Amino acid sequence: MEMAEDASENIVIVGGGICGLATALALHRKGIKSLVLERSESLRASGAAIIVHSNGWRALDQLGVASYLRQLTVPILSGQFHSLDDDKLQKLPVGKDELRCVKRIDLMTILADNLPQNSVRFGCNVLSVELDSTTSTPVLQLEDGTSLNAKVVIGCDGVNSTISHMMGVMPRNIFNICVVRGFTSYSSGHDFDSSFKMTKKNNVQVGLMPITTNLVYWFITGKYISQKFKISQQSHKVIRDITAGSVKDFPSSIKEMVENCSLESLHFSEYLRYQAPWDIVRRRFRDGTVTVAGDAMHAMTPFIAQGGSASLEDGVVLARCLAQKTSAGNLSGRVSKKMVEEALDEYLKERKPRVLRLSLQSYLFGKMHDTSSKFIKFICIVFLTLIFYDSHGHTRYDCGSL
Repeated sequence: MEMAEDASENIVIVGGGICGLATALALHRKGIKSLVLERSESLRASGAAIIVHSNGWRALDQLGVASYLRQLTVPILSGQFHSLDDDKLQKLPVGKDELRCVKRIDLMTILADNLPQNSVRFGCNVLSVELDSTTSTPVLQLEDGTSLNAKVVIGCDGVNSTISHMMGVMPRNIFNICVVRGFTSYSSGHDFDSSFKMTKKNNVQVGLMPITTNLVYWFITGKYISQKFKISQQSHKVIRDITAGSVKDFPSSIKEMVENCSLESLHFSEYLRYQAPWDIVRRRFRDGTVTVAGDAMHAMTPFIAQGGSASLEDGVVLARCLAQKTSAGNLSGRVSKKMVEEALDEYLKERKPRVLRLSLQSYLFGKMHDTSSKFIKFICIVFLTLIFYDSHGHTRYDCGSL
């Protein structure tokens, strides 16, 4: 869609992923109009699926899309961990609250479908954001050579965020761990029940979670791929074949799951990008009326499965703070820059302690998984025991109502 130079919008959201669409929908529920700029030509759902704990479902309830997504998923009722190194089986606690696995494209589609028409502008790549020297309002420079003035800019553009880089926020490749994710469909139904299963052998760990009675989401983490291959540049078939080779000593059900996967669903991450807890403490995450949300603010490892749910929480809290502080759904001329900044500060005041704890807990689990040092593993266990003695406490968080 063409856009004239020096066009203007009240609120611009950069990035049309889960966080960007959720934030736009939350604002819409509060009567606040926004424009989402997405660089791809259509909804793009890399990563296959997300695991959504009860805190994420609370946010989805506020957004008004939870009931639809529940119809597409089965609840996870139990968990099991199997160590092939010593052939030990143990129960994997999943908590008593709601836990389901959702296809990313299903989530993104329902979020987008509930937005007003023309709320998302595809094929629109933001190169930079600068504050006008006279008015201090954000000006976005787009790849097609046009510019866009905004009263508020919200960066929801992921771990490689243009907006967060503007603020000096850059996630690190902190762990030497890679991950492959995918789907496998079973026409006659799978045999995994409603159970989350983890299987480990040496440095390779396989996790699987049913989405429906016929569809399973799985992920494989380890150091094995990066040592020999740069498969991120290879075809889906090559990724599948290399991944299948990495689980050749696993049970036949796991080997068949990988071999029969949907090639189009495969997603490979060579490194886990991560925003360290100490960076979250010292970063302001606001420059004038520009702020960030989702992975652009708190990229975290997948070990506690909270990246997607935390992004949904961000959208709800941000919309609530903007609505409460400005008291004007359309951010009309009578809403001052100071009022918007106060709203963004309220949002960050509420979110920073939450994402700090998530980041720290995720870091400790990731460090335990990454290191070969027994001493470091012990230190991580001590901190997890002292600080996160309730291992499922983070899933009972309530982001509040819109």
